[in-house]
Amino acid sequence: MSPDPRRWWALTVLATAQFMVIMDTSIIGVALPDMQRDLGFSQGGLQWVFNAYVVAFGGLLLLGGKLSDLLGARRVFAAGWVVLIAGSAIAAAAGGTAAELTGRAVQGVGSALIAPAALTLLMVLFSARPRELAKAMAFYGAAAPAGGTAGVFLGGVITEWLSWPWIFIIYIPIGVATLALVPSLLPAVPGRRTGLDVLGALAVTAGLGLAVYAIVQAPERGWDDPATALQLGGAVLLLAVFTGIQRVLRSPLMPLSIWRTPNLAAANASMVVLGAVWIPMWYFLNLYLQQVLGYGAFPSGAALLPMTALMTVLMVGVTGRLITRFGTKPLIVTGLVVLAAGLAMLSTVSPGGTFAADVLPGSLVSAIGMSLVFIPATMAAIGSVAPERGGLASGIVNTTYQVGSAIGLAAMTALATSQGADKLGDLPSLTDGFQAAFTGAAIVALAGAALAVLTHRTRPAPQPEKTEEPAATVH
Repeated sequence: MSPDPRRWWALTVLATAQFMVIMDTSIIGVALPDMQRDLGFSQGGLQWVFNAYVVAFGGLLLLGGKLSDLLGARRVFAAGWVVLIAGSAIAAAAGGTAAELTGRAVQGVGSALIAPAALTLLMVLFSARPRELAKAMAFYGAAAPAGGTAGVFLGGVITEWLSWPWIFIIYIPIGVATLALVPSLLPAVPGRRTGLDVLGALAVTAGLGLAVYAIVQAPERGWDDPATALQLGGAVLLLAVFTGIQRVLRSPLMPLSIWRTPNLAAANASMVVLGAVWIPMWYFLNLYLQQVLGYGAFPSGAALLPMTALMTVLMVGVTGRLITRFGTKPLIVTGLVVLAAGLAMLSTVSPGGTFAADVLPGSLVSAIGMSLVFIPATMAAIGSVAPERGGLASGIVNTTYQVGSAIGLAAMTALATSQGADKLGDLPSLTDGFQAAFTGAAIVALAGAALAVLTHRTRPAPQPEKTEEPAATVH
């Protein structure tokens, strides 16, 4: 059969979903002071406007991937948008802290359904044509960093010229438009109704959620606090219970045999490292722009646009071709080294610095590194699994990135705070703290490159070019 001409329009829908899911983690940043004033958040409780989304998103991604395999990716993708729209409406209409956090958590649930289902649908549409798959993954991959930076920029625009509820309202018309396009553009992938591992789902979701909760709280109350140790211990216990359940059930949530897939474990380790260095870089770069250079919300978002534009160009126009020529391992290793170099450049920021000298060069080099790692690591993680496990593999790789982000941000925040990043108004101390965070992230990136050299296979198994359409019908 000839390729369906609508597949590139379908890719646009899937990339838009990826863009919106990632943007939801960043768009609320500049609106937090207004939300604190209007809704009555305490200084310590304000962080949960961000964390409520991250905990739900990261904790439920694995379940979302499994549901995608069991019930059909298109059905779960559409259901995720319904949930995200509902959460956005709750968050926009909230008149108090409880309602706002509820809305944010519901948004996270919706995103946990959308992200793995979207990646599964992309593989169904393009996996029979490897060269097209590389291009599609490049376009899809570029949507993630673009969404993260666009969230900062749009958050500043919306907060300055409208009001903070509009950062949630914008999801409603986009979600409705996406749902309208789903039946005509996305493939109806049949599910495998073999039953759902409810106990496993509860154990892994509670374990991941508790781990993320403990990690994001630890910098404030201390890593040696008994509550931190108790929560991390509880998370380890729940994850051990989950592993035991997977060993004995006939239809587990995550068959442990999936980890025998070539490059799956290595690729997920690289995604943990990428999240652990990229999110802290983005976070502390924003703080440096605003708290040291004195940028407002809108100029700070605009200052990140060169980095985003470069990543988009490289991911769409270059990375796919490099994967075809060199395979995934050389790009992952090289990308992590380049990312470490960009972070090392950012570690030289100064209290009296400028955007052109202190921010732009390091951010552009970091963008090159990110562009070389994100898509190859994702493809290495899901490219060789059986089609019926595509949702599970994509759920795993999304989960590891989110967990890596939480761990990295918590660790770099603790490091920065220990070097003076909590002393608002003291520019030398703030800069010392930010320098420490960038340096720590650079070291983690280099360690990740060394790990990738040791664990990744040189090339994935070659995939023959096919002309027929994947076994899925488009309605």
